[in-house]
Amino acid sequence: MLVIDPRMAGISGDMLLSALVDLTGMEEEVQEVAEVISSTLDYVDRIKVEFRDVRRGGLRGRRMIVTLKERVERLWASEALRHAEDMCRNLGLGEKASALVRNAINELANAEISAHGYEPEKAHFHELGSADTFLDVLGVASILQGSKLIDELVYTTPPALGGGYVEVSHGYLPVPTPAVLEILRRHNYRVSSVPVEAELTTPTGAALLVNLASVVVDTLPLMRIEGVGVGAGERELDRVPNLLRVIRGSESGQLSMGGGVEIVTLLETNVDDVPGEVLGHVINELMRQGALDVSVLPATGKKGRPAHLIRVLSNPWAAEELATLLMRETGTLGVRLMDVPRMVAERDLRTVRLELLGRSYEIRVKVSSIGGKVLSVKPEHDDLVRISREAGIPLRRVEDYVRSRLAGSFWGGR
Repeated sequence: MLVIDPRMAGISGDMLLSALVDLTGMEEEVQEVAEVISSTLDYVDRIKVEFRDVRRGGLRGRRMIVTLKERVERLWASEALRHAEDMCRNLGLGEKASALVRNAINELANAEISAHGYEPEKAHFHELGSADTFLDVLGVASILQGSKLIDELVYTTPPALGGGYVEVSHGYLPVPTPAVLEILRRHNYRVSSVPVEAELTTPTGAALLVNLASVVVDTLPLMRIEGVGVGAGERELDRVPNLLRVIRGSESGQLSMGGGVEIVTLLETNVDDVPGEVLGHVINELMRQGALDVSVLPATGKKGRPAHLIRVLSNPWAAEELATLLMRETGTLGVRLMDVPRMVAERDLRTVRLELLGRSYEIRVKVSSIGGKVLSVKPEHDDLVRISREAGIPLRRVEDYVRSRLAGSFWGGR
């Protein structure tokens, strides 16, 4: 897995590229990208790229220094895409890396069109066709392919955006710029905040980030850390080190043999004036709306009042909707949301056929395992209830019989 960590000082295209070079040592691939760009774009002279170790806030990072001469060109989005596809072919990029390049270019164009109210057929841009933009996007894609990171699961922490103003071709714009806000809005990204008057996350950085990482986490997932790369921003910041970290790792412990680690969102809220009937209704509604699990725990609230703690596990993309449901149904004024890693075993739902009192019944069975070793075998409760009713046998006796037969099938009679 790969974790991108822009919560401290945001992300730009050159910082991400520098961090990946620091992680992989693949400087030559960036030099090749620079040569392909200068040979493809007739408005760009030879590009010189070098990487240096610098210090930001007292910490080391790798910084990309680019020297080039280009005539300012305004490109249509279609022209930028055509140039990008030509360069992807010349670099020998595969489908995944080429798709990242296309998606990032499209992301930048669509964000500018939306933020500035352009008509798509009349929109053409300065920054979209710049050699810097192509170098960042193509360089990142090339290193990800060469290091095989293009096939890994990618997480990110919430990117810091910054504040103040920045000068662009249009003049001065507020930070975060409209394009950055539009990109993050389109992908429903959570962000972080640091008290810095500077542009921390750039449009190119945001476009690459949202097309690489689909899961935003507050803490690192459970992992064995195999490498860390640190990319440095152009200048020193007053309050934080201007650095971007990328962390490469793998699943740890028994999970390397099966199962895995996934990120879920934990929702919590305390209520002290909700009757039991409403709590039951809330549980049913949360599960119906896609919650992974719901629990209600007794608690003691302020002034000694009896209360309940409602806990909900959710997929990250469903958390906001479930939090809204909690507030609407219980009247609570706030819901805590925390992204947490959880270790999961391999899970398989199978159907088995068992004989009982001369009749044959189909029963669904949940089998969990790690590394091919069975952890548990659990028959579906609804199927046990159905058999109990049809056979006229108490539920507990049906369950005992089924479990004993399943033990013979899955545990070798143990």
